[in-house]
Amino acid sequence: MNPAELKYSEEHEWVQVESETVVLVGITEFAAESLGDVVYVDLPEVDANVGQFEKMGEIESVKAVSDLYSPVSGKITERNEQVLDNPQLVNDAPFEGGWLIRVLLDDPSQLDKLMSADQYESFLASQD
Repeated sequence: MNPAELKYSEEHEWVQVESETVVLVGITEFAAESLGDVVYVDLPEVDANVGQFEKMGEIESVKAVSDLYSPVSGKITERNEQVLDNPQLVNDAPFEGGWLIRVLLDDPSQLDKLMSADQYESFLASQD
């Protein structure tokens, strides 16, 4: 079950709003399970800018390499160094310790372009 307090993108990223201007970003449990065992994560550097729905990095599993897309625009204020050192955290705890980046939002209204948990569940069901 996807946490109700998060927002979701069609690229299977989640956003946790920490304040009016700061969010955490990660990938969903669905994405982590689809990838299989994650062996490598490439994230943007701190102070880099990301654009909404633009590529921000890569995630590699034993099965494939997939692009990561930022669900919001803004400046990276932190990246999860633990995930860089131990990519398996993405599989073990995608909504907790497996978060990827913290972003200072350029435009908080972009959050309105993301899905609620219920909308994301419906989106997943429609993909079958």
